[in-house]
Amino acid sequence: MNTAIFALFNSFGPEWIIIFLAIILLFGGKKIPELMRGIGKGIREFNTARNSLENEFKQGMKDAEQKEKEQK
Repeated sequence: MNTAIFALFNSFGPEWIIIFLAIILLFGGKKIPELMRGIGKGIREFNTARNSLENEFKQGMKDAEQKEKEQK
């Protein structure tokens, strides 16, 4: 039992356990799924925007390389 608790503290760290407990106390058990859905939606939107920006950057680099080859 002590090794399981020790492993939990090593893998998560005590600050994560305190954060989880604070979330449970602040939002209650019924609102946590709604909160997690909101966080998941925000992360998905962030990743979509990041991927879009990355693709535009790569396309710009390809266009610049192609123009450079055409000039030579």
